[in-house]
Amino acid sequence: MGDHPQDRVTPSPPFYATGVDYAGPINLKTKKGRGAKIIKSYICVFICLSTRAIHLEIVSELTTSAFIATFRRFVSRRGKPSIVRSDNGSNFVGAKSELKELGNLLQNQASYLKEVFENNGIRWQFIPPRSPNFGGIWKAGVKSCKYHLKRIMGNASLTFEDLYTLITQNEATLNSRPLVPIFSDPSDFDLLTPGHFLIGRRLTALPDPSLLDLNENRLSKFQHLQRLYQQFWARWSKEYVVLLQQRWKWKNPEKNLEVGELVLVRDDNLPPLNWKLGRVLTLHPGLDGKCRVVSLKTNKGVIKRAITKLCALPLSDN
Repeated sequence: MGDHPQDRVTPSPPFYATGVDYAGPINLKTKKGRGAKIIKSYICVFICLSTRAIHLEIVSELTTSAFIATFRRFVSRRGKPSIVRSDNGSNFVGAKSELKELGNLLQNQASYLKEVFENNGIRWQFIPPRSPNFGGIWKAGVKSCKYHLKRIMGNASLTFEDLYTLITQNEATLNSRPLVPIFSDPSDFDLLTPGHFLIGRRLTALPDPSLLDLNENRLSKFQHLQRLYQQFWARWSKEYVVLLQQRWKWKNPEKNLEVGELVLVRDDNLPPLNWKLGRVLTLHPGLDGKCRVVSLKTNKGVIKRAITKLCALPLSDN
């Protein structure tokens, strides 16, 4: 396992270095009452790479203009970042149809989006193709946001106002998670949370009676919305505590690949009896000298892959 990237450990203002990803789709009603049309919407997840604070925005469609509008709303509320990191479009090849749309957006509009970002003094970088582990920090944010939200909502459809209220409350919940103690005094129980970096103090919620044990037929529209929020908190808080007790880590060092070495490329979309091979063309070592990303020369051109997707063959030309 390599060291954290420099953006993850360098002190900086909130969202100065940002990761972005999408979660969804989520059903959205165009209006209140009967006869409302149901459309697909998405949640755009912005996560600060240094403080791990989360910012959530609702996106109505997977288009370039919708993403730029969402990014402008984010900048207006959180400030302009210096660098934005995101998945590569090919990471969504072979995924569900909804994620294929996001992959097509990133692949077909990458040059245009980079130009828009660079004109505003923002660097936009893709992680290596087929290597979602390089974006684990925003993948964790997407999982925290989407996993329980989909389960408490089910097939329910909310209006934009109701969904936006629920999303912002969930955002505050995620930003209230404890990180480290503020003081070393054993009699002090104050904790540092991502909310401290955003507003200077802990995020709090308005007091509401518990609605988890009441029958849904007795709840008003607002109470039903608060019930969804309380269900999200009950599920997410329990899972978060469990995750704090687990840790996985690679401890055994592996030999670096060499230029010219023949490797087998792991690809889940190949037809039967087809194997994707490549020759190591360029090494991309990290700051610690370990190489975790390489450029390969294949029969279809030059590609970039993480070494977790490569298998060095034991036989060489010699």
